[in-house]
Amino acid sequence: MFKKICKRIRILILLIIITVFFPHSIFPQGTDDTGKDDFENYKKMNDNEQRLIEFKDTDESLKLKITQLDVINKSRRKNKALPVKLDILASRVANRMSKEAADNEYIGHWNMAGEEPYLRYAFAGGYDHVSENAYGEWSSDNFSVSLISSLMKSGHEKFMSERAPYDGHKQNIIDKSHNYAGIGFYLTKKQFRYYEEFIDRYFEFENIPSEVKAGDPCAITIKTDGQSFLYYVVIYRENWPHLLSPAQINKKGSYPDFTNQKYKEIFAWELSRYRNGTTYKIPLGFTEEGLYYIQIFSDKKELTKPASLNTKGKTPESGIVIKVSR
Repeated sequence: MFKKICKRIRILILLIIITVFFPHSIFPQGTDDTGKDDFENYKKMNDNEQRLIEFKDTDESLKLKITQLDVINKSRRKNKALPVKLDILASRVANRMSKEAADNEYIGHWNMAGEEPYLRYAFAGGYDHVSENAYGEWSSDNFSVSLISSLMKSGHEKFMSERAPYDGHKQNIIDKSHNYAGIGFYLTKKQFRYYEEFIDRYFEFENIPSEVKAGDPCAITIKTDGQSFLYYVVIYRENWPHLLSPAQINKKGSYPDFTNQKYKEIFAWELSRYRNGTTYKIPLGFTEEGLYYIQIFSDKKELTKPASLNTKGKTPESGIVIKVSR
């Protein structure tokens, strides 16, 4: 019995010595260091991103967003979805939308130019698929800047408190296909707006034209990760957006992720002909002016012969928009 007690005392003394003299060499770094690394990485990306530079986050805003990203990822983890990373461009798109909505006292998924989320993201230079959550608060008293973090958390909590079948915001947050998120906010004296832009990013894009002439040939180049193959491409056409008033936007609800005018479909066996290694160069052409929204789906198996296709349960992995003029 005495020997056992002595042995336990020796082990305890040894642990104390290790803790005192070697605290950083064998134990993991604290969360503060990890947070600092996150900030430095995102700050570098924020400084390097030149698109929508007028809506660039300050260091303090970036820190608030990194904290809010953790709130989002906790919600995702609770629902068995992997964490998302902060996307700088999508955050600036969300900043711009938040500012316009707060300044003009509306809340919605269209801006006053009449653009849906996928148009706004594409016009800013994004090619990935985007899904948006929008939130706003009004106050008869003046808001304090110190409330921004709690206001963002409040908005997110209200999304997560939704119940089926009216839980579109919640389902967007916990969607397992998302791997990035843009976070935007804007505060005036009496108005607060908060936008979440969830991104599905699985391809690399090259030589994507932003605008072409009707009748002129063009092409888009897509590079996969080598683990999947292009399965289906669908192109939707829509007219040029028209201006909307704040009152009109407030009356609108959720937004459709595509139009009812399907311009073109390209099937897996057709897409396989355009593949060279992991890269696809897909020729396109447009006969009528307007906006063309391109959604791309992939699959683990390549189909080289006609077969039955089904996109149910699959996520669009692109949000390319091409302007076609006369």
